[in-house]
Amino acid sequence: MSKAFTKEIDSNEADDELQPAPLLPAGVKNYITPTGYQHLKDELDQLWRVERPVLVQTITWAASNGDRSENGDYIYGKKRLREIDKRIRFLAKRLDHAEVIDPAKRGTCEQIFFGATVTVCRQDGVKYIYSIVGVDEANPAQGLISWVSPLARALLKARAKDVVTLQVPSGAEELEIIGVVYGEIYCT
Repeated sequence: MSKAFTKEIDSNEADDELQPAPLLPAGVKNYITPTGYQHLKDELDQLWRVERPVLVQTITWAASNGDRSENGDYIYGKKRLREIDKRIRFLAKRLDHAEVIDPAKRGTCEQIFFGATVTVCRQDGVKYIYSIVGVDEANPAQGLISWVSPLARALLKARAKDVVTLQVPSGAEELEIIGVVYGEIYCT
């Protein structure tokens, strides 16, 4: 088939159409802990300074081999390069709009705000520990919940010994707040 009838997509328009909606609600600040900010910055540096240059070199080598339409190294390389560039743009925007808040500097505070590590007791008597962090560093399996999550919204502005109501699919659940501390939060 003639190359006149094929189209190689070099732009990011096709990828942008498939991109999921941003995790951060429109019109709110992108709060993040210093550790979370450093993780995003490290990922951006890794992509920009290490992975992308190696990939560009591979694509250049693959392009010099001739026919690009059946060259797997070239086709995969271009696809991976688009993915890396997309992630670089995403990280750069997130870092530019990030507002770093260090929970360790809050000191002793009884009220729950961003960066708090909260111990709660559910109705069944089981205690859980949650740290309220930024959208980009949330990991519920590790007890790191986003400050825009329903659980965090139920906890915000409450104090130790308060009982808050969390709306869950099966109805309302009451949570008793056992303790609130502020300190460094480690995100992995």
